Parts: sequence; structure tokens; C-alpha cells
Amino acid sequence: MAALWGGRFEQGASEAFARFNASLPIDWRFWAEDIQGSQAWAGALAEVGVLTQSEAEALQGALGKLAGQLANDPSPLHESSEEDIHSFVESWLINEVGDLGKKLHTGRSRNDQVATDFRLWCRKTARQLLAEVYQTLEIMAALAEREHITLMPGYTHLQRAQPVTFGHWVMAYAEMLERDAERLEDAIRRINVCPLGCGALAGTAYPIDREKLASTLGFDRAARNSLDAISDRDFVLELLQVASTSGLHLSRMAEDLIFFGTGEAGFVKFSDTVSSGSSLMPQKKNPDALELIRGKSGRIFGSMAGFAMTVKALPLSYNKDLQEDKNGLFDALDTWSDCLLLTREVLATIEVNKEACAKAAAGGYSNATELADYLVAKGIPFREAHHMVGVLVRMAIEQQLPLEALPLADMKQVSALIEDDVYPALDLMAALEKRCAQGGVSLVRQQEAIKAFYGRLAAKAVRRATLEDVDAIAKLIGHWAGEGENLPRSREDIIHSIQDFVVADVDGQVAGCASLYIYSTGLAEIRSLGLNESAHGKGLGQAMVQILMDEAKSLKLRRVIVLTRVAGFFDKQGFKVIFKDTLPEKVMKDCKLCPRQDNCDEIAMEHRL
Repeated sequence: MAALWGGRFEQGASEAFARFNASLPIDWRFWAEDIQGSQAWAGALAEVGVLTQSEAEALQGALGKLAGQLANDPSPLHESSEEDIHSFVESWLINEVGDLGKKLHTGRSRNDQVATDFRLWCRKTARQLLAEVYQTLEIMAALAEREHITLMPGYTHLQRAQPVTFGHWVMAYAEMLERDAERLEDAIRRINVCPLGCGALAGTAYPIDREKLASTLGFDRAARNSLDAISDRDFVLELLQVASTSGLHLSRMAEDLIFFGTGEAGFVKFSDTVSSGSSLMPQKKNPDALELIRGKSGRIFGSMAGFAMTVKALPLSYNKDLQEDKNGLFDALDTWSDCLLLTREVLATIEVNKEACAKAAAGGYSNATELADYLVAKGIPFREAHHMVGVLVRMAIEQQLPLEALPLADMKQVSALIEDDVYPALDLMAALEKRCAQGGVSLVRQQEAIKAFYGRLAAKAVRRATLEDVDAIAKLIGHWAGEGENLPRSREDIIHSIQDFVVADVDGQVAGCASLYIYSTGLAEIRSLGLNESAHGKGLGQAMVQILMDEAKSLKLRRVIVLTRVAGFFDKQGFKVIFKDTLPEKVMKDCKLCPRQDNCDEIAMEHRL
């Protein structure tokens, strides 16, 4: 097939230029998005009379056939000599349906076509990466919970500073990756804008309903300015920036772990599955997975810097320079995904040497600040106490003793106020417990932080239900109705009330559901709350209840009720036990559907808003 732009030219492109100009070796990844966008465009053309409905359906059907073929065998994409993915799809379509295929590009340019394909692909890939970040966070939370009492030294300037725990260290990096997830969520919102219908730069000459077209493709809205829509690659830069920042965080964590795993520290041991050996030295076990994470982060940074230089001086609107927007992003996102995967494997298999960590925490005079605080409690100004402790540390170093082993007589040489009660104050666990302000390392604060973290992870898994969730919801409700824990509900009832439901989405599967049923002004009931048994203990039930309670508040409801056999769960959510006979009759009439109505052991509870 001739080039899509060949009519203006008397001569064809040279072999060198054709090779230099071709992008199919790169943009073949967009085949599914190009087909998706083309199917939507065919429908839009039919709505404005450019195509008949039957023509649009024929094109959409043929494109669906191509999608099926490429899903089973993508090799034609790699064997084709077409210039780009758009040419490949159009050429195949014309071969399949004849001249009808030539109508599809009416009112459309490759400029708005590639911008649409690219946004669709970035949205899909960013959502996949977001799921990977949250999978990594779940593993980090589990590790932090397991090691929240494991003493280890905290460092500043790579010198032992104050005692912390291994769990607190893990949670520091979890905070970083959680911010990465938040940045990625923000980026997805800005990606989700539809440029289709903006033509080459000035818009299309056909009265396309671009908002409807955007909705068809799952975008939040249509792009507002055609010039900007065609040339905008901010979303590429933003994804590269998010990937770079996250790569930086993963690299920092890798560096810490590499140090922790050295013979000099010996805090952790890495699994053989993420380590390698030496071709010369048989005793070696190298942390290559972590070193590669540290090294590959530089590739991500390089992609970001390179593309920023590409677009920094481009005039409006489209320029062929933008063909360079894909290679770096593809490599950066693939690399980020690989780094996240290996981080999960390292953390899931790591062994922490508690004895080595505790021994290191006891060394290095990491309890010196506790001694200064002790003197402050005796009435000595902190600046003077700081100086006194410095003198005592010097004395301990000279005697090759830790502070807690320094004789009381020696301590009294520096301050007569020091008594025997100084030694409990120098205990490392006591030092941890003193750090009890929010964000501190005391065991109580750590447990609170981990619990809150699990809650935030669970909340991210909760979303409004859609009609695609009906079968999964019906299966859940049916299971728990069979166990006598929920009232049965028909599939038709679920469909009609789908807007009342939220679901817990775990790895793309509905793992839980709940609904808010409004009876009358000021009163609602939480119904049909259930989780897959494998999803228990992850805070998903609490998260669904919290989402529904927030909705109840936004609707200005006065109280929310529940009939339950797990009063303890709802008590933690702020519900209080009430008498059933205080509930309206229309609430209780549903109990006639319950198999346990003659031997009811449910408890009525309410939450006043």
C-alpha cells in the first residue's frame, strides 16, 4: 500500500529515509488502542452521516476480527513494512473490506490518532503499574509488621545515630512508595483526556460529539484546545517523572539493603533466588538484584531527561520530533515494572538477623541522646547536658565501654546529679518507647502507623460498583446468604440497586461488596456486607463501611443502622447497640426473607451522624 501521505510527491522515499522515518518497530505496541480508537471513530462518523450504520458496523466488525488475530499471533506486526501502526491497521482493513476501509480516516489525522492511542496505552499501563506499586506496598507492610520490634541502629551521615526498628525503617520507604502511588493516580487523571476529533491541529470539519466520543473510549472528557491536544506530551513527561522519583526511592532502599547485607553489618540475608555468585571466588554471594535496581534507576532518569530536551523548544503544534516520545517511555516503564517486581521478591524472601541488628544498635553510643534527656529531666539545660554527654562518650570510648556500662563513679565526675536510675534510662527499648510522638519509633506508634497504613491500602481497593460487577456481587451475596449471614438478593434486585453498592477490588477481582440502602429521610442501612474468605484480615470490610459512611454524611443522613452477628466489628466503626423494636417496621419486614427469622441472633446497631 502506498504511504498515507504520498499523493503530493512524485518520488518515493529513499530506503534510508523510509527506515529512519518508520515507527512501526516501536509503536506496534499500540495495536489494540489503535483498533479501539478506530472502532469508536467509525461509530462517531455514522452518527454524523459520513457512514451508514451498516458501514460502521462492518468496519467495527472487521477491526474486531483483526484484534482477535493479533491477540493470538502478533507476528504480522513485526514482519510488516508499513510505516506505522496506523498504516498497518488501515492497510489490513482495506484488504479485508475493500474501498469501505478507505472511508474510516475521514475527518481524522494521524496526529490526533496517535495522541489518542498513546493516551489509551499510557492509561492502561499506568493502571497496571499502580497495581504493582500497591502489591509492593502490601509486602512492605507485612515485613514492617513482622519486624516492628527488631532493634537496629538508625543512621545519619552513615554513622550510628539513634536506635530504631527494622519495621520502622521499612515503613519509611513505604511512605515514599505511597507518595509514588499518589503521584501516579494524579498522572492518570491528567492522562485521561481525549484528543480524538482534533484532527491535524485545527479540529475536524464534521460535527462530531467529542464528549460522547471521549466517553465511549473511557476518557473523563474531551481535550479543550485542538492545538494543545495534538502537541501535548505533558502526560509522557509526568509518567517519566513519576517513574524517575519511584526509581530513586527503590534505588535508595536497595543501597540501604546492600549495606545491611555486607559482612560488616550482617543485618540481613538475601535469598539465593535474588543473588548471584562469582566466577572466580567460590565464597561470594552478591546482591545483584539490588545492585541492578540501583543501576537501572539511572536509565529511567535518562529517559526523562532525554525527552524533556526533545520537547523543550518545539513550536505548536505537531512536529515529527514527537515520534521520539515512545522509545524512552516504553523502556522507562518496563524498567520500573521490573524494579518493582524484584523489590517484591527481595523483600518477600529476606531474612533479618535480629541479634546482629540489636548488637549494632547497642554499639555506637546510640543512646547518648537518652542520657542528655535524662540530665535535662534533672534540671540541666539541654545545651549543657549535650556537652556533658559528649565528655561521657569520650570517657566511654577511652575505656572501650558502652555508655550503659560506664561506672556510676565516672559519670558523677561529670555531673553529681547522675544516680543509679540512669541505667534504666539508657536501655535501648526504653529509648524507643520514649519516642512516642506521632511518627515516632515507639512500639505503640509503630503499630498505629502500620494499622493506618493497612487501612489506606484497603481504602484504595474500594470503588463504586458497576454493572460488570453484578455476577461477582450475586455470587458473594449468595454464598453468605447460604451461610445465614446475609439476606438473599436476586440478580435483578442487584442490577436495579447497583448504584447503592461499593466493591473491594483485589487484583482486578471483586473480593467484597456492601450497599447503603436508604429507607426514608435521615435513615439508611448497610446491607449485603461480605468478603471472600481469602480477603479477610486486610481491612477491606472496614474500608467499605467507611466509604458508605462518608457517602451517608455527604447525603446529610442522620443515622445509619445495621443488623449483624458481628457486633464487635461494627463497634470499632462507631456503631452502638440498640433495641430492634426501635427500628421502623419497614426495616424489620425484610427479616421475613431470612431463614433464621424464627431463631434470630442478629444485633441491631446504629451510628448517629
